[in-house]
Amino acid sequence: MNGLFVSHCRHLSVVKCIHNGQLTFSHPSVWAHVSNLKPPPGSQGSGIRAVSPVLTHLRGLRNDALPTLEDPINPVTITDIRKFLSCRQVPIQDGYSCLRIPSPFEASGRGSGAGDRGRFGLYIDKTTGSFLCMQTQVEGSWEDLKDHVLLVQKEGHTALSPQQVHRKARSIENRLYKEKEIQEVQKIWEASSAFVDIQKEEAEHVKTMFSMSKISNATLRKFGVKFYRPTQSVVFPWFSPHTHRLVGIKLVSVREHAGTSDLYTQLTLPRPAWYHNLFGLPLIRPSDSQLVLTGHEMDTLAVNQATGIPSLTLPCGPSCLAPVLLPYLEQFSKVTLWLGEDPRSWEASRELSCRLGPSRCWLVRPGEQQPRPRDALTSRLNLSGILRNTVPAEPQALVSFRQLRQDVLGEMKNKDRLAGVKWSRFSQLNQILKGHRRGELTVLTGPTGSGKTTFISECALDLCTQGVGTLWGSFEMSNVRLARVMLTQYTQSRLEETLERQPHLCHSWADHFQELPLYFMTFHGPKNIKIVLETMNHAVYLYDISHVIIDNLQFMIGQESLHVDKFALQDRIVRAFRQFASRAGCHVTLIIHPRKEEEGNLQMASIFGSAKAAQEADNVLILQDCTRVSGTSRRRIQVVKNRYDGEVGTFSLDFNKTTLSFTCSKEENARPPPPPPRLQGKGSGESSEFVTKALELKEAATWTKPNKIVKRFKVNYRAMPYVDSVGG
Repeated sequence: MNGLFVSHCRHLSVVKCIHNGQLTFSHPSVWAHVSNLKPPPGSQGSGIRAVSPVLTHLRGLRNDALPTLEDPINPVTITDIRKFLSCRQVPIQDGYSCLRIPSPFEASGRGSGAGDRGRFGLYIDKTTGSFLCMQTQVEGSWEDLKDHVLLVQKEGHTALSPQQVHRKARSIENRLYKEKEIQEVQKIWEASSAFVDIQKEEAEHVKTMFSMSKISNATLRKFGVKFYRPTQSVVFPWFSPHTHRLVGIKLVSVREHAGTSDLYTQLTLPRPAWYHNLFGLPLIRPSDSQLVLTGHEMDTLAVNQATGIPSLTLPCGPSCLAPVLLPYLEQFSKVTLWLGEDPRSWEASRELSCRLGPSRCWLVRPGEQQPRPRDALTSRLNLSGILRNTVPAEPQALVSFRQLRQDVLGEMKNKDRLAGVKWSRFSQLNQILKGHRRGELTVLTGPTGSGKTTFISECALDLCTQGVGTLWGSFEMSNVRLARVMLTQYTQSRLEETLERQPHLCHSWADHFQELPLYFMTFHGPKNIKIVLETMNHAVYLYDISHVIIDNLQFMIGQESLHVDKFALQDRIVRAFRQFASRAGCHVTLIIHPRKEEEGNLQMASIFGSAKAAQEADNVLILQDCTRVSGTSRRRIQVVKNRYDGEVGTFSLDFNKTTLSFTCSKEENARPPPPPPRLQGKGSGESSEFVTKALELKEAATWTKPNKIVKRFKVNYRAMPYVDSVGG
């Protein structure tokens, strides 16, 4: 499995686990053994325990249904899955995104429902092979499932009881974190008030604040929604669909801005990476076959109240759906995606439909008469009529302008929004490229030592802080060094100078940095393109990656070019990245060294290899080092190709050696660093850290965009040694 991990930049102790292009974890491989055998040397404290003598070789499984990065990404195809199950004579039922088989973890007929749905209670993800047993909540990788299926058949048992299944033990730190987390949830939940228990005037005022005055108290009580006075927040609960136990909450706060727009902030407990709450799931009945999927909880309330159709909310916004939640959506033969009224929500709807199965998905097209459900209810629009006016997600082979008309007019009307995510640190890059868009290929070249990696790391960090999921493939620079550079750029200061004097401040910055949706591939040096693409595909599927950086192409190819035509090989690899970007809806940035040329400015033809890279690229950027020409220390970014609107141009950069940052002007370079994160003072143990962060959000100023929940803040417990799955 050399390197087939995707490492999430969760506090820097995770980065320290990256060694020589490999990942090491605090837990050794977990295995079960016959009761008269001793655990292997070095396995103490890893959670190994004696189990039933029936178990001869089992991997560690989880029963908390929370994906982690402790398991390697082992690519598997649907053909491999079907072939193995067929050879073992395991009956299969085909689903939209999962296969269903009888669970080896429960006796036949003891499923969670009646008929085939109860008997076929184990769901296998068609893309990753990971599985989830609905009845026992046991989940694991495809390799885990194969081991258990083989064991059951070898020993002649019909099923393994949940007590026989050997599960991976949590570390002490994670267990303490989980206990503290549950205490926080219960404390806030008990201090919150149901809307029926609030005075009528106050309840109406709160509803008006959140633009949900048309939502009845009966609907709020049905979904268990409460109000938390200390932070003036609406509390949306996360109940387990099996035990109906409270396992998490989301607090949404709102305040008026300039008397016209609302600013939303939200916090989740547990953290968004562990917040897998399909809001409204406990209300779903086994007989339900239709579903409306929304991007926000208030939209789910509006749909259910106005139409009576079952409705669920995506956990962390319109563009995020963890694969572990797909089994809960398999029962629906029709899924309507109503994620919002803006073009990005429309784009997210089409992307999610591919994951859910386009044949059963229908989309609500954004428009003036088809806003988000909450606004439609407030405007007294007919929500049932809007749901009847949906369009199929499955692409058609032939269309006319009649079908394209709304899309064309929508693009003309929302040109700025569709231009992509804007950079906050590089205003002149926005003027030329207009924004960072999914599905494009960008090529960056420049002289050796000119700062290509440093520049692109700051560009990627800029986008990452705005919620753009980022995957780094650093084949030349180590991940530890790269993360250190990005942390310096993030804090705009040299933390090593304050590490000894103010260690708590450094840890606080690291806590904030670890919450970014930032991941690293652990490859270092040459690597086969097939393995790299498999890892990228899994990262996009599992962690909603929308930006991949490859640094650099020559290092990744390595010595393979000794045995083949190196130009032809590079062309094939560039074409593969181009196809990946288009198919996965992901922006790919390739750093390519230039040819060795005489002194002078680089041109598009200076890119190493044939002209294929420049032809396939949507954007071509050249980092010009002026010291080669004029002897000055300034650098320039020259945009020589821009397929989006054709505009090209050049702008100067100033490099700040202290912060390792490029800026477009000396004025920007002279800006003071951002204020450090607030630290909870000693002796304030009685105050909730979660509530403290919520109160800080209410004091936050202007980075939030109107009418959007634009950023998720989480509880930060310093130095928790865990690796989680999704960021935000």
